[in-house]
Amino acid sequence: MMIGSLLVTVLLAGSPLKLNGDNISRIVNELTTEEKAALLVGSGAKAFDGVGYTTLYVKGAAGTTHPIDRLGIPAIVLADGPAGVRIDDRPCTKFPIGTSLSSTWNPSLVEEVGKAIGNEVLEYGVDVLLAPGVNIQRNPLCGRNFEYYSEDPLLAGKIAAGYIRGIQSQGVGTSIKHFAANNQELNRLYLDARVSPRALRELYLRNFEIAIKESDPWTVMTSYNYINGTLAAENHDLATGVLREDWGYKGLVMTDWAAGVYADKIVASGNDLIQPGSDAHYNRLVQAMNEGSIPMAAIDTAVTRLLRLIVKCPRFKGYEYSDKPALEHNASVARKAAEEGIVLLRNNAGALPLAPDSKIALFGVTSYDFITGGTGAGNVNGSYVIDLRQGLSDAGFALDKTTDEFYADCMRYERFNTKRINSKFDQWFVDAERPAEALPSKDILTRAAKEADKAIITIGRVFGEGKDRLHQFSYLLSAAEMRLIKAVSEAFHAEGKRLIVVLDVGGIVDMTAWQDMADAIVVSWLPGCEAGHAVASVLSGRETPSGRLPMSVPVSYYDDPTACSMPQILTDKPVNYSFYRPAPAGIKKRYDLENIDYVNYREGIYSGYRYYVTEKVRTAYPFGFGLSYTDFRYSGMTVEEDGEDFVVRLDVENTGGHSGKEVIQIYVKAPGRDMDKPSRELKGFTKTGTLAPGQSETVRIRIPRSLLASYDEERCGWATEKGTYSFIAAKNAETPVLARKIRIKDASFTPTGNYLRAEPLFIER
Repeated sequence: MMIGSLLVTVLLAGSPLKLNGDNISRIVNELTTEEKAALLVGSGAKAFDGVGYTTLYVKGAAGTTHPIDRLGIPAIVLADGPAGVRIDDRPCTKFPIGTSLSSTWNPSLVEEVGKAIGNEVLEYGVDVLLAPGVNIQRNPLCGRNFEYYSEDPLLAGKIAAGYIRGIQSQGVGTSIKHFAANNQELNRLYLDARVSPRALRELYLRNFEIAIKESDPWTVMTSYNYINGTLAAENHDLATGVLREDWGYKGLVMTDWAAGVYADKIVASGNDLIQPGSDAHYNRLVQAMNEGSIPMAAIDTAVTRLLRLIVKCPRFKGYEYSDKPALEHNASVARKAAEEGIVLLRNNAGALPLAPDSKIALFGVTSYDFITGGTGAGNVNGSYVIDLRQGLSDAGFALDKTTDEFYADCMRYERFNTKRINSKFDQWFVDAERPAEALPSKDILTRAAKEADKAIITIGRVFGEGKDRLHQFSYLLSAAEMRLIKAVSEAFHAEGKRLIVVLDVGGIVDMTAWQDMADAIVVSWLPGCEAGHAVASVLSGRETPSGRLPMSVPVSYYDDPTACSMPQILTDKPVNYSFYRPAPAGIKKRYDLENIDYVNYREGIYSGYRYYVTEKVRTAYPFGFGLSYTDFRYSGMTVEEDGEDFVVRLDVENTGGHSGKEVIQIYVKAPGRDMDKPSRELKGFTKTGTLAPGQSETVRIRIPRSLLASYDEERCGWATEKGTYSFIAAKNAETPVLARKIRIKDASFTPTGNYLRAEPLFIER
């Protein structure tokens, strides 16, 4: 039976009953078995030109639901993505990627970004944006890290909450994803993430919990992978137990596109909507309802949740889409966020900011072809991109003519060549060919070093869905990039001049092999359509950098505690691993190859900075690190109890010569007698307003007592031990500034359901 050919009952005329917000239960009773199945499995894969792409209603959207016209139930439109609306034929703003947003450490600014994105969602006829992605950046090589926020669940959850509140303030919905433990792309449909309950609760679920409780997203999207032996899309413990029973979530849960296998198991687990849906899903669901193998109550509950979502959507309310969002305003918001997310890692001998009359020798093909976002669901079909060359020119800087002419010639050929290569591929998961790195001749370098005041090199990396990065070809700099940095460094340093390196990347790269050749290092991430303007603002000093790292940068990739659980396939090009080792329906899940069929999270809770600070492993740049053009002094720190919260208060003074913002990070060291605990964990943060030299601000950071708890696996609940806790105000995870102690007199315990149990794992440190 076909979804598009429902039984004659769908076509029956004369029923006056039409959906509204007050009659959902009556509508559910009126729906036929076939109509219920159609609602729950989307519009069907045959309505699509590919997974994640439809031409129904809004061309290029990711999916729709199925309409039931006789009862006044319209279809609603679902569209990607995290960095702006991913649709076709309309100009959309390319916003900074998720990693850039989290680097602002500013949920209020991210909420402003969300409002701007929500404006485009609304005016282009989309009802639910499939974002944000909040999975923990467990390993630097995860191909989808650029969409995600942080290695820390508190930072990720707070940033996501701001993003969701902003979008939903425009009367459209979000779908927080990918729930949960979607930390690598290799074999993502069939990989079993084997994680201890404690690590799940404290790291890989807590980010979702914080965001959901602080923003109430309209929908949640479950992930592709297995979790401790059960597909997330068929996991009752996840979608019903943790999400609804433990956290009290009332909204809709949907699958990722083509996730899960059996429609009846998907719905019975607590997933209310299967996307994109198929005839097989529809037929199996109808059969299960007719045979009674799935309770009709479960079906009706799922349908009810879907109808509650539909009545909130603009399409149901008859909103007249303008097709004219506030693009100019939204671009200004994108630029503001990009500027505040830029992280200054190094600034020796006053290399930055640039003097207003500086002449710049601009190197690197990426300077002339900036990468603004990732590929796949995180892509945005934007209308324009400002590269660094234009950004510097618009900021009033003169560009060295010799260098500029060399790259103009180089890029003419490279653009022709890359266009020729890319025209052969149309799959969204295939990275576009990038211009090959070029090395100017010694004569050009010598002339540029004499005539220009400073050199800037941009290094770029493409990130994308459906594949992970390769250590050798993405994390490490290439031989051509190393030759360029070395040659420019030697030429300019011989003239007593400085080299600045800009990293236009979606995640971290190796730093140790080359950073000593650079005088300043600026991480712009993938900053969206206003990239060049944003970077130029920071380089010029118009904006003082205030971004901070949302992840740790190890000295060596192999210092990362998860390095050995991230497989590296030896090839000279990235490969799509989405369907690497399929397990067809009816065939038992494979467990032959570690890190491909399954991955053991042996590090437990000791990932990222929790590992580095506890084991005293040196990093290249710690979590929370970022330099400024000015200095800040902390003083007057106090910690007081206020009901069930602790309130940290301290004064922050700008003691330097530039106006700027400061990020205050509060870490807590627990007693650690009853349970094994990291040396310190982030429990609160805030960002000041712009402080002029000599200006002070008193900040107050509220930390719920519940955030001090750790998950006790034996008792199945959150345990807070009694004893002395140190509250540490810090510049980053490795640089404490002030500390105060609080004594908790009585231990406490909050039970949860006994969910997501794992087979015994060897948790090694």
